[in-house]
Amino acid sequence: MSFSELGLSDAIVRAVTEHGYTIPTPIQTQAIPAVLAGGDLLAGAQTGTGKTAGFTLPILNRLAASSNHASAAARPIRALILTPTRELAAQVEESVRTYGKYVKLNSAVIFGGVGINPQIKLLKHGVDILVATPGRLLDHMQQGTVNLTKVEILVLDEADRMLDMGFIKDIRRVLAALPPKRQNLLFSATFSDEIKTLADGLLNAPAMIEVARRNSTVEIIAQKIHPVDRDRKHPLLAHLIKTNSWHQVLVFTRTKHGANKLVEQLERDGITALAIHGNKSQTARTRALSEFKDGSLQVLVATDIAARGIDIDQLPHVVNYDLPNIPEDYVHRIGRTGRAGATGEAVSLVCVDEHIMLKDIEKLIKRSLPREVVPGFEPDPNARAQPIQLRSGGGGGGNGGRRGQPQGRSPAAGGRGAAPAKPAGPAKTYGGSGPARPAAPHRSGGRGR
Repeated sequence: MSFSELGLSDAIVRAVTEHGYTIPTPIQTQAIPAVLAGGDLLAGAQTGTGKTAGFTLPILNRLAASSNHASAAARPIRALILTPTRELAAQVEESVRTYGKYVKLNSAVIFGGVGINPQIKLLKHGVDILVATPGRLLDHMQQGTVNLTKVEILVLDEADRMLDMGFIKDIRRVLAALPPKRQNLLFSATFSDEIKTLADGLLNAPAMIEVARRNSTVEIIAQKIHPVDRDRKHPLLAHLIKTNSWHQVLVFTRTKHGANKLVEQLERDGITALAIHGNKSQTARTRALSEFKDGSLQVLVATDIAARGIDIDQLPHVVNYDLPNIPEDYVHRIGRTGRAGATGEAVSLVCVDEHIMLKDIEKLIKRSLPREVVPGFEPDPNARAQPIQLRSGGGGGGNGGRRGQPQGRSPAAGGRGAAPAKPAGPAKTYGGSGPARPAAPHRSGGRGR
């Protein structure tokens, strides 16, 4: 099936074709006709399935078909897309601009971590499609700089992640400002009880789509484990990058400090690297992503803040320098490669401290990952596990973008006015004798950006 057969206009199909896509993915094949029909939609799809185009294409098509081409200043916001993180917001708005190249619609993206005045200026000029993180959108609502009374289509993208990050009260405040008659599209990687409750109150007789369940890793991703001693991980990573001539590698670490330290080590090895995490300014995060996407940066080192915020065509390699605290995050991490039908490789460097984490991951994905010892980096068979300190509230030092962190706000989406930091709860540990499992992510109604 082609994009034109799905009911999209020639202008939209032309932009999609120019971008190099000719055959829709399964989620696009199902979602596009459903959105074009004008009804509500509840869609289950993990990252890497092409879901962004699954809603941006039909939204552009619907709005362009009913556009009266009013002057820019007179244009009300007709579509609102909410996303959990800054990076994802920027990525979605970029897709809107790419696919809307030949239609007379404009778009804007607003998120925290950057000045609000340029955003106010953009909104004054008139915007058809607005992409936003919940916290910064509320900032604009409180200042009276955004008008949502004419919204025709609402999208909640990665709704499960927004609930994990404690945005539920923010979302409900946004919903209260929207007109009651509108089309609602909810996309989520999982259908938890919380998601079902949200959907029941938001959606009206929705069409339901579920593609590539979150906990089934994409089969086209080649996954393997390199057992290694904890203090040999950095030399092994440098060895793999150099001997295999890897030119674009996304590396995940457990902590922000670990990400910064690894970047310094790789730079000393002559490997260009930058870090992206919650303590980095938005300018630094944008620069790192831009250089990584255009190929001028060899290695991007990230905490789990980036697990759902990076969309790069044909990304060949993802490395788990540290295994994630939450098994499901492994699926999101490796989902950065093997996207929309492409092949990819996911490599995990696993030391003795992480054997329990590895067991949890293999239980989740229902398969045993192949082990491959790299010559010269054989692990010490007598090494004993050491506890890995984790904050209660599930977060590895606040890198997962979840609420209830010591910082007192979600680092994943930025913004102003964070709540005062709360004392950290008792530490959870992995490894050592009598390991304790990390607590489930704490959900809160507090503010976050």
